[in-house]
Amino acid sequence: MVRKPLEVRRLGTVPYQEALDLQRTLVEERRGGHVPDLLLLLQHPSVITVGVKSDGGRSNVVAAASLLTARGIEIHETGRGGDVTYHGPGQIVGYPILDLRPDRCDVHRYVRDLEEVMIRVCGDYHLSAQRCDGMTGAWVGENKIGAIGVRLSRWITSHGFAFNVSTDLDAFNLIVPCGIHDRGVTSLEHAVRREVPLYEVEDAIVARFCDVFGRATSSERSE
Repeated sequence: MVRKPLEVRRLGTVPYQEALDLQRTLVEERRGGHVPDLLLLLQHPSVITVGVKSDGGRSNVVAAASLLTARGIEIHETGRGGDVTYHGPGQIVGYPILDLRPDRCDVHRYVRDLEEVMIRVCGDYHLSAQRCDGMTGAWVGENKIGAIGVRLSRWITSHGFAFNVSTDLDAFNLIVPCGIHDRGVTSLEHAVRREVPLYEVEDAIVARFCDVFGRATSSERSE
């Protein structure tokens, strides 16, 4: 079977608002056929993001505004689904800009596929991850290692997933992650108990993404 092309852009550290603006531009370029399917891989400076569900998760930001200000952490509105989450250094964020037409026009399948990518990446490190009934993301036991929040506009995707590699797990104490009170958060390094280079995990994400979505890739890396 011929695999559709996927262009991977490794962007380094990108401020959250800048990444939002870039996604909006690329969604329109993808809709117009000016770019192929894309996978953006990047990190964000420390930021709390809230989704479109209910109050977007603002009630699940438990840190005082003064503490967030002192730590230089902003709260950003997003156009994605889901509740509140934290992004920061050591976390690989993936923003797929894909046209799911004609054969993958199924939101639930798309979310399950993103989960599968992260579950397979964990497997590359001999770490057993799984789905959790009634919840999204990739889980190691009772702890979430990868979060998902997506947006689809006429079957063009944006937003995506966040995979914790060496993320400061204490930062998640500023919120109730994804509004889930009775579970925790983990990272790849915490789970495997060793340092793991981010570029190595990016490579694994690209390989597993291509496997799950049936893509063939070219890569760009920002210096």
